[in-house]
Amino acid sequence: MPISGDIEKKKITTAHGRYYLLRISAQRRKKIFIIQNVRRIKGIRTTPIKIEKAHITKKEALAILIGTQIGAGVLGLPYAASKVGLILAIGVLLGVTLLMMGTALIVLQFSAKMKGAQMSTMSQVILGRTGGILMYISISLMSFGALLAYISGMGSVISSLLKINETLGALLFWVLASIIVYKGIEASGKTELILSYIMLALFILVTIMLLPYVKLENGLYFESSGILSILGVSIFALGSHTIIPDIYKSLGSYKETKRVVILGFVIPATIYATFMSTFLLTFGKDTPQIATQGLEELYGKIGWIVGNLIPLLAITTSYIGISLAQQSNTIEFLKLKKPLAWSLTVIPPALVYFAGVKNFADVLAFAGDTGDLMAFIVLPILMWIVSKIKKIR
Repeated sequence: MPISGDIEKKKITTAHGRYYLLRISAQRRKKIFIIQNVRRIKGIRTTPIKIEKAHITKKEALAILIGTQIGAGVLGLPYAASKVGLILAIGVLLGVTLLMMGTALIVLQFSAKMKGAQMSTMSQVILGRTGGILMYISISLMSFGALLAYISGMGSVISSLLKINETLGALLFWVLASIIVYKGIEASGKTELILSYIMLALFILVTIMLLPYVKLENGLYFESSGILSILGVSIFALGSHTIIPDIYKSLGSYKETKRVVILGFVIPATIYATFMSTFLLTFGKDTPQIATQGLEELYGKIGWIVGNLIPLLAITTSYIGISLAQQSNTIEFLKLKKPLAWSLTVIPPALVYFAGVKNFADVLAFAGDTGDLMAFIVLPILMWIVSKIKKIR
């Protein structure tokens, strides 16, 4: 595809004609650059992806990762734990933490090799078109379940705060939050850092408030019938893999990002275990679906305020963050315009909620047992296995 000499060969003398041919030549050079820079990275065929470093600090990156995890999942863990007992719940949470941390590091490894590729893209590169589609569907299913749970949870919270019908509260939340999503407002690293400090302070406060009421016998029982519930909610609560490529691109260092990812699982898991245990040992099998709302029984008005402030912050930020991520994912992968991508993101879960599916904890378990399980555990492990086979060959 010859480029040099194009203008001379055409013998164009007018300024407009020379300008047109210069543009054609530039486009050809761009095509050649893309074709020539297709490369193989340890057996994985990929195209170059530009890294745009956002210059956030490691503390801000850690806050973003922790903020992505600590949302509605932590509020549903005590209720899920009440179905199995304390010992089995802690065992499942520990096992899921180690597994999810391992697959998160796999995602980081592949994203770094592909210069910051997103999960659907890396899945398509390694597993083919089918793998990319399967990853997109899994993440979409996870997002759908999460948003449905958030609408359900906030319906209960707003109903308690404003003394209105739960369905009306859910509608009010959905309208306001979805408008924010459409406008594309995203929290910066500094904002996430501040919110993380506030959330951490609130969790410590709640733990201190519950300690006088803790009774060991409330959690010392064993029931296996709720194993899928605690498993699903634990997977959901620790699912933050989709944000890892963005953190890597922002920090620009694999080693720094790896440290952030490890801490980003250890810290939330510790908070989850403490939060879950104190609520279960306080309320036992009567633990409410949104755990913090049980504080009102113990502390009246103060407990009511704290018990609704935590889910208000956690669920609202999680709804906006996951909706924005899924909206962008749909725009990029399906090549859709923003209004349609927004509609596909926020409308289906609202329709299902208003049709009558309103069980907060069970929806979290469903999302964890389906979309999160496939996107954050099965497919990353499959990508790792396939890449090893390609490397050996």
